Order: sequence, then C-alpha cells, then structure tokens
Amino acid sequence: MSAPAPVAQQKANQRRVAAATLIGTTIEWYDFFIYATAAGLVFAQLFFEPAGQSIGLLLAFASVGISFLFRPLGAFLAGHFGDKIGRRPMLVITLVLMGAATTLIGILPTYETAGVIAPIMLLLLRILQGVSAGGEWGGAVLMAVEHASPGRRGRAGAVPQLGVPLGMLLAAGVTALMTGWIAPGDAFLEWGWRVPFLLSVVLVGVGYFIRRAVDESPVFEEIAQRKEQTRVPVVELFRKHWLLVILAAVVFAGNNAAGYMATGGFIPSYASGPAVGLERTDVLLAVTFAAALWFCFTLLSGVLSDVIGRKRTYLIGFASQALMVFPLFWLINTGDLVLLYVALGLFTIGLGLSYGPQAAWYSEIFPASVRFSGVSISYALGAIIGGAFAPTIAQALVNATGSTDAVSFYLLAMTGLSVVAVALLRDRRGIDLSVSNQAEQEVGATIFDHRRAAAREAAPAAEPARR
Repeated sequence: MSAPAPVAQQKANQRRVAAATLIGTTIEWYDFFIYATAAGLVFAQLFFEPAGQSIGLLLAFASVGISFLFRPLGAFLAGHFGDKIGRRPMLVITLVLMGAATTLIGILPTYETAGVIAPIMLLLLRILQGVSAGGEWGGAVLMAVEHASPGRRGRAGAVPQLGVPLGMLLAAGVTALMTGWIAPGDAFLEWGWRVPFLLSVVLVGVGYFIRRAVDESPVFEEIAQRKEQTRVPVVELFRKHWLLVILAAVVFAGNNAAGYMATGGFIPSYASGPAVGLERTDVLLAVTFAAALWFCFTLLSGVLSDVIGRKRTYLIGFASQALMVFPLFWLINTGDLVLLYVALGLFTIGLGLSYGPQAAWYSEIFPASVRFSGVSISYALGAIIGGAFAPTIAQALVNATGSTDAVSFYLLAMTGLSVVAVALLRDRRGIDLSVSNQAEQEVGATIFDHRRAAAREAAPAAEPARR
C-alpha cells in the first residue's frame, strides 16, 4: 500500500519541474525577444540615429547579434558551476541576471539625451543578456530531461523549449498592444517601447519563487553523493568530446538562423518597412500567430521524437524548413496581410519540428559528468553560427541585392549544414543518463565512433573494480 506514494510524489515533482522550466525559459526569452523586436522597430532611431536609417538599422540588428558572442561565456560559467554545484542554483542566477539587464534597458536614456553613452550602455546590457541566455538553457533542459523517465524525455525536454515560442508570443503580443492601442504612433517612440522592458521585473519575481521550489536533478544528486564532480568540466569536455560539441552546435545553427532572422527581428522590420508597407501592429500580430503555431509544433515534435526518434524528427523538420525558405518571402513580398500569416504559419512547422527534440538529444549524447557544460556550450556556439547575425546578414543581403532571394539562399545553406550534422550523430534515445552509466555515455555518439558495443561489454567487469 505504501508503493503509490513515492510514484505520486515523483509525478508531482515532475509537474513542478515542468512548470518551473517552462515559466523560467518563457521569461528569459521574453526578455531576449523584446530586445530583438525593439531593435527592428525603434532602436535605429533612438540609439543609432546619427548613422542614418539604413546603417542605423544594421547597427541595431548587430546589437542583437553581439549578445550571442557572449553566450559561450555564460555557457562556460553555468556549465562549470552547474556540473560542480548543481543545476538548480544556476537556473535562479541566470533568471535574475536576465531580468535585471532587461529592466535597466527600459530606463536607459536615448542618444538624444545622453549622446554616445546611450548606445554604449545599451550594448553592455545586451551583453549581460547574452551571458544569461548562454547559461539558462542548459540548466533548464537538464532539469526537465534528467527528471523524466526514458520513454518520455522528448516531451519532457520539449517543455523548456516551449519557452522560446511562448517568450516570442508574449514579446510580440505586448509590443503589438503598445503600438496598436496603448501608445500608438509617436507615443511608442517616445515612451511606449520602455513598458515591455519594465514588465520584466514583475515576471522575474514570479519565476524566481517558482524555480526556488524545485528539487535538484536526480542525476546531479547522484554525482554529488558519489563525489564524482569533474574538477574542470569544460577542459574535460573539449579534451574528449570536441567533435561532438561542434556537430551538436551545427545541428542547432540551421534552426536558430531561421528562427532569429525570420521571426525574431528581420521580418517585423522588413514587412513593416517601405519594401512591403504593412502596418507595424498587423505584422506584430502575425508574428504572435506564428509563435503560437511554433509552440504547437515544438510540443508535437517532442512527443514525436519519443516515438520515431530524435534524428528522424529533426530530418522531417529540416525538410519542411528547406521547402519554405523561398515561399516565405515570395508570400511576404505580395504585401497581402493574409499571405503574411500563411507564410509565417507554414514556416514555423519546420522551426518547431527541428527544435522540440533538441533538449532530449543533447542530454543523451553528452556524459553525465560534463553534460551541463556540453549542452550549454553546444547551444551557445550553435546560436553564434546560426542566429547571432542572421538579421544583420539578411538586411545586408537585401541592401546589396535589392531582393530577398539571397536571404532564402542563405537560410537554405544553413539548413543544409544542419542536415549534415544530424546525419553524423547517432540517435541515443532511451540511454541511461545516470553517472553509473558513464562508460557507455562516453562513446558512440557519432557515426565515426564504433566503441559503443565494446564499452557495454566491458562495463560489467569494470564496475566491481570501481567500487
């Protein structure tokens, strides 16, 4: 009669973990997307005005990208301490850091009132956002995946992934509310853009209390109990698994380039600019709609990856993404609002299917002792390769060619690179993630590594000796 109690307790804890990772990542990415949205709409005028409209817009998009360069720093720091002191403390620290940086952006003086110090302060706070984002993702996904049973890791890992489309939906929705009703026209430029940034302080307060109540990852608790924390996890990671880090990063690059360039900053600016001429609020509402669909397909792909595998789900997602890179802009360039909805809606199918399985697959390919470092650094490097300067590259390509076809070719190339990386990794769905299975986790993650069977045979003999 006493057996059901631990099971019920475990399920309740998994629900708390799901809620904490989802709410936390939603707040983190709301903060991140608010910046990308504001950069495309008003930062060129407010902070980079002396450069002129075209160059100012490039500089605004470049400021979006500069934070990506500091994501690896956040990933290194969070990975190091996450593998040494635990997943949960890093989740709380990264959330507070992101919220503080975002709120401070909301009270910054503009170039008109502070001169060159204004864009410098903006960039410094954007760098803090990048450090925070680099450390956030790894902790959130490991808490979700390491608490889940082997057959449900895909859907569990998809939950913190949902924070990205939810954060974008929230960011686009709040901005649309400001531009369309609360502070339309000049009022948005004067003060309305600050409100979405200032709202972050309320959201972070909620997230902080929820994350503090979550239990530590069972995998890390086992590592701490056995006192098997790696002394310098990052050094160990690159010494043994450098190829795995590169391949995992490239897997993410294609999705990230499409996500940040298309729905994060470039399209709201392009579609509401002179080339297309749609109303700013209408475009933001279309992006909100796309984010809702992205949410649905991300969740679906997590479930699907538990059924058909991470690798197959990724390949289906990238195939869908590749098919849409040209129609995306053909439809937008018509200037028809309905076709903008259709374009973004169809494009987010591939975005979701190639994003949902990422948390589970990353967690399954890296060994327990360096897993936080591995997933965090791979994610951060993938974001640099893919999304860091995607809006800047897209704007530069349009400026140089006068056409969006070059942008579509760029997205197609990034998608192709990711497909190659996916093909070179093995699907390790269901592998035991505990530190006691470290020997098997150390080998066999790439198609070049054929040591998996040997490691499994050697494990039973090696285990008594270790004890």
